[in-house]
Amino acid sequence: MTTSPFLGPDAIEALYGRADRLATRTSALHRAKVAGRPVAEVIASLASAYGQRRGPQVVADIGCGRGSSTRVLATRLRPAGLIGIDASAALLADARRRNDFPVSWAQADFHRLPLPSASCTVVVAAFCLYHSPRPETVVSEIARCLAPGGIAVLVTKSADSYQELDDVVADADLDKDAHNRPSLYASAHSGNLAALASAALGIVHIEHEEHRFLFHVRQHLAEYLATTPKYRLPPEPVIRASLPNRPTPASSVVTYVVAARYGLIS
Repeated sequence: MTTSPFLGPDAIEALYGRADRLATRTSALHRAKVAGRPVAEVIASLASAYGQRRGPQVVADIGCGRGSSTRVLATRLRPAGLIGIDASAALLADARRRNDFPVSWAQADFHRLPLPSASCTVVVAAFCLYHSPRPETVVSEIARCLAPGGIAVLVTKSADSYQELDDVVADADLDKDAHNRPSLYASAHSGNLAALASAALGIVHIEHEEHRFLFHVRQHLAEYLATTPKYRLPPEPVIRASLPNRPTPASSVVTYVVAARYGLIS
């Protein structure tokens, strides 16, 4: 079985040791998007709809990356306290540079969150749980940090997201083993996210939404492919020269799980 390049501490440096890699990947994907709501806006709406209505809110954004979702949470929820947590020093540095709203940034392993027990009213973990070989441990940590009645908004994608690109990569002789490469989302995906959450929290709401993408020209697709470690690919100019110059569709399912911390903290 092929070792997943997405799990374990070495993956953080490989995937997020430089902020420009994630920025390039996100930009390429957003430009290709033709259907699907902005994820950060959906997260903020869910947090507003299911979170507590009274008293000051303390919000933690785990796996905050470059701070894009953190900014939306700040402007939409206006919490009394906001903490952005990520394992990557490079991404946190970029988040500080890009955002000027009041927020505390912390570099930490999400298996051991630097948060007091029962200290948060909302915890967001979007597109990060799948980097853990033990995502249930992260969910337990999230539960520990939630105050009674507090909620977690967990977000991931389907395990078969962007599988259309496997065919393109294999057919172009860029990686003949493309179909056998591990999925980024194998650890925490649309099919198991609710079960992971329910081990420590009470499920409040689940929704799935299909997102569709269209890479119009091969240069655009090459830009995206060059940022993913799923495949074993040559440099971007070689990728670009090898791809067919035609529109390439892709799709994924984004899953949102809202879960609550009930009862007293023991």
